[in-house]
Amino acid sequence: MAEQPDTAVVIAARDGDPVAVDRLVAGYLPLVYTIVGRALEGHADVDDVVQDVMLRVLRNLGDLREPEAFRSWLVAITVRQVRERFRARRGAPEALLHEDLRDPGADFTDLAITRLELSGQRRETAEATRWLDEDNRELLSLWWLEASGELTRDEIVAATDVTRQHAAVRIQRMKGQLETARVVVRALAAAPPCPDLQLLTTEWDGRPGPLWRKRIARHTRECRNCSPAWNGLVAAERLLAGMALVPLPAGLLSTSATAGGLAAAKTAGGAAAAKTAGGSHLAAKVGFSLSRKVLTAALSTTAVAGGATAVVVTQQSESPAVSTAAVAAPTTRPAPAPAPTTAAPTPTRTGKITPTGKPRPTTKAPVVVTAKASKKKGVGVWEFTGTRAALDDVGAGWYYNWSSNNRSMPGPSDVEFVPMIWGKDNVTAATLAEAKKEGDVLLGFNEPDMDGQANMTVEQALADWPELQATGMRLGSPAVAFGGDTAGGWLDRFMTGAKQKGYRVDFITLHWYGSDFSKAAVGQFLGYVDAVHKRYGKPVWITEYGLMNFAGSPKYPTQAQLVTFINGSTKGLQKRAYVERYAWFGLPAVGDSADFGLYRDGNSPTEAGKAYKAAG
Repeated sequence: MAEQPDTAVVIAARDGDPVAVDRLVAGYLPLVYTIVGRALEGHADVDDVVQDVMLRVLRNLGDLREPEAFRSWLVAITVRQVRERFRARRGAPEALLHEDLRDPGADFTDLAITRLELSGQRRETAEATRWLDEDNRELLSLWWLEASGELTRDEIVAATDVTRQHAAVRIQRMKGQLETARVVVRALAAAPPCPDLQLLTTEWDGRPGPLWRKRIARHTRECRNCSPAWNGLVAAERLLAGMALVPLPAGLLSTSATAGGLAAAKTAGGAAAAKTAGGSHLAAKVGFSLSRKVLTAALSTTAVAGGATAVVVTQQSESPAVSTAAVAAPTTRPAPAPAPTTAAPTPTRTGKITPTGKPRPTTKAPVVVTAKASKKKGVGVWEFTGTRAALDDVGAGWYYNWSSNNRSMPGPSDVEFVPMIWGKDNVTAATLAEAKKEGDVLLGFNEPDMDGQANMTVEQALADWPELQATGMRLGSPAVAFGGDTAGGWLDRFMTGAKQKGYRVDFITLHWYGSDFSKAAVGQFLGYVDAVHKRYGKPVWITEYGLMNFAGSPKYPTQAQLVTFINGSTKGLQKRAYVERYAWFGLPAVGDSADFGLYRDGNSPTEAGKAYKAAG
């Protein structure tokens, strides 16, 4: 979570300490701005609502009985103010809601994309929020912060004034609408565009709305060209995990707290006098500090977009503040990534390298890593510059892209493509026939045990399995995200049901991600693979694996740690006769996948990429 003022600061602010008030306002402005901005989707009212919230909070802070519940109380006030603004807008004459009222510079979606340089599925998700129903935007703004670790479910329940069960149902429906909207964004951005979709949208004015969301979504389900847009959607929770609020910069906090807070304290006769005045007059006492120093500065320099805040403030006379990107990303927009199952965090640099002397030209030739080709070794691939060349260079024997075909990313002729039936919506005659043309092996459903992935019950998967079996292709089990070796787990129940019904499963497909970056990770991984094989007695394919820690803010290993893990894991997999195939997640090391991928382009492997290239 972003660092926010603690209870002691809340108590001091409640007692009238103007410095504490400034700290409280500066610390919570990003949270309030995010909720309001996302709920109102960048309407010109955003700044007014944020200021109304903060002034209301200060006017009533003296009546707060439980300082430890300040954030929950603040969020509830924010939601009420958003609802008040919604009601006012609905009751206003149509002329008051003219398009000119929307401030293009305040569009949170644009801020997310341009200032944070969002790419891939994060960009799609940000764009998709424009397509949500108005009633869902308020809930989205809260759930987005829950997913990024800034709010708790209890705080959402308190703010929306519904039961926990009702909140869960509403959130689930909202997430379903968001997923549909992401598909709409993908379909509209497809290159080349779908001719049928172009015809369908001839009369569309280009403004996102519920009617066109439904029409376009219906088209994507029925269109052969557009249906792959439903494949490989990363769970939104995973995408948002790396987009948590960033603390406001020290310059803004110190300048506003010192200049504004102390000025207000002097005006009120010092902190001691402020404490005796009572909460109802607190806003008036620090009004200059709040409005001129903290609110104005923060509102004008805070770039809040989709649960992320990128702020860099330059305190120089009247010059405007400068906001810079907080997320490293390629300068060109990559094609939508078809199915990484985890979100990548904001890349960070751990230190600055200082030259120790005058550089000397080297006379040593660079070390050339020779690719060791292996039929077992494979990779998960999504589109990036140099796909074909990287597949050839890494020495992969096979690859897949979470889709039933490889039209958008064909590989070298000697690297086998393996198709997948990603989820229940892909179990169609056309998709199955397409997969059959690609080869003689078929991968089953992708993480059916995960909400946001295939998300299927065991019963649904078993009901659809005969369709996959009818292709006559060699079949891999559904690839569960975890618990493949657990008695009574999703995979165990599926395999039991398949055996009872006489269904065919030729090999077990697994995913594994380790959060322990030490040398012990190799043993943990191979131990899991062994345990799964022991339970089912079938050949094993590992179609996604790597090192990623998603406890709190996502963390990734160093390149040296990746190299150690790759060397040990591939050596162990090669030795195990029952392991038929394995695939690192994933081949591209660009944008969101820069921290764990293998290749920056077709000829530029990372250190991890060099290790994987030499493996096999």
